[in-house]
Amino acid sequence: MPTAIPDDDPLDRYFWARHANPRSGWSRVPTLPLIVACIYRRNWRGLALTLAFVAVNPFLFSPPEDDSAWMTRGVYGERLWAKQAGKHRRYPGLLNVPTALASLYALYAAIRQRPAETAAATALAMTLKLWFVSEMVHLYEDGAGEASTGR
Repeated sequence: MPTAIPDDDPLDRYFWARHANPRSGWSRVPTLPLIVACIYRRNWRGLALTLAFVAVNPFLFSPPEDDSAWMTRGVYGERLWAKQAGKHRRYPGLLNVPTALASLYALYAAIRQRPAETAAATALAMTLKLWFVSEMVHLYEDGAGEASTGR
């Protein structure tokens, strides 16, 4: 396991480790587009199944063997960011504001069945979310470097 992650709560660490499995992370990526599509098409069963998958996803995968996968480093970086938010730049967190706004607009456009607006807002939200994950990877790699050098 990476040493840059605080060891304060073994249960918390175990949950995040399972959540950090790259198969878990990548299988969560299409969640917003699936939710939006289900709402747009009024597929309530599909929406319920998607939400159920999101709830059980971290329990379906074992912890990753190492932190070599990009998504694993992103999830571990998010854990570091969440645990030590006051010590890190506010910038990555600010990405969550336009991501949330784009996501909410995508849901609104889906409810109103406006296809172009739904697609554009969903694409924007996904782009911003992956940008956030990329920033979490950088944060993790910076934190791992600090842990290994004793900074």
